[in-house]
Amino acid sequence: MEDNAVDSAIIAWREEGMWQVESLTPRSSESLDSIINALRSQPGEGGSLALVSVAEEFFLIVRVFGAEPRVLVSDELASLDWPLAAQALVLLEMDLPDEDDDDDEEGVPAGDLAILADLGVSADEIDLLCGDLELYPEEALSTIASRIGFGDQYSAATSSLG
Repeated sequence: MEDNAVDSAIIAWREEGMWQVESLTPRSSESLDSIINALRSQPGEGGSLALVSVAEEFFLIVRVFGAEPRVLVSDELASLDWPLAAQALVLLEMDLPDEDDDDDEEGVPAGDLAILADLGVSADEIDLLCGDLELYPEEALSTIASRIGFGDQYSAATSSLG
């Protein structure tokens, strides 16, 4: 499997009350550190956030507002196979799951479920999206982007990727 099988990675921030959305380059999405660095270059009103879909397997939300980044991984078991998910668990100071846990097939989200609560997406909504096994990660992220208010920009940015 590829180390970086990112389907889509966008960053978003508010500037003068309007959402700005950009696609991240493959190089900028290859590690959690490079995603955080890209977010720090766009401080925006209320910080900036990244929505990353990986290999149609899981998604990652990263938000930089203040000194410490906040992170959510939709499925902690993804850390067994994907370096980006493993890096997120390390940042969260969580233990990586055991290989035996992979047999369960259903992972649980890891990180800050309330990462977008102040933007109108509750922890319960995030938890439901993470647990919906019928939903592709990119579809979940599209739903989140729409709820926050930049669904059209998200769709345009992700459709330009492929």
